[in-house]
Amino acid sequence: MSSSSIAARLTELGITLPPVAVPAAAYVPFVQTGSLVFLSGHIAKKDGKPWVGQLGLTMTTEEGQAAARAIAIDLMGTLQAAAGGDLDRVARIVKVMSLVNSTPTYTEQHLVTNGCSELLGQVFGPQAGAHARSAFGVAQIPLGACVEIELIAELKA
Repeated sequence: MSSSSIAARLTELGITLPPVAVPAAAYVPFVQTGSLVFLSGHIAKKDGKPWVGQLGLTMTTEEGQAAARAIAIDLMGTLQAAAGGDLDRVARIVKVMSLVNSTPTYTEQHLVTNGCSELLGQVFGPQAGAHARSAFGVAQIPLGACVEIELIAELKA
């Protein structure tokens, strides 16, 4: 996909990418080594604040998917900065790791994570957007957020 295609797709989806968020602790938003860029975990936000909740207790799978989709938008904003402002430099999304704040009996973490994965596929296409993935249920996430997702991407030279 060309950058104009990615920009057009984002516009078509009604998505405006945010600027890189200021880290809330002792880390950086991304690190590049070779052609790989590692994005730090991004927590779900709603109205600019942590999207607090626990899947299986206070949130439905559909709400979790919406939170994961919102994280995908934030991740793309950070990825755009990591790629020097040009998402056309993204050769592919390599890996997504999702942490879902969930009860011990909740088993739909993979469906929650689809909210992120499906949007990345829509934006980057079936080749560059296809990625390896892990989805975990965890007891808690910083600030009580419902979902946290990190991403690894490959950049073109």
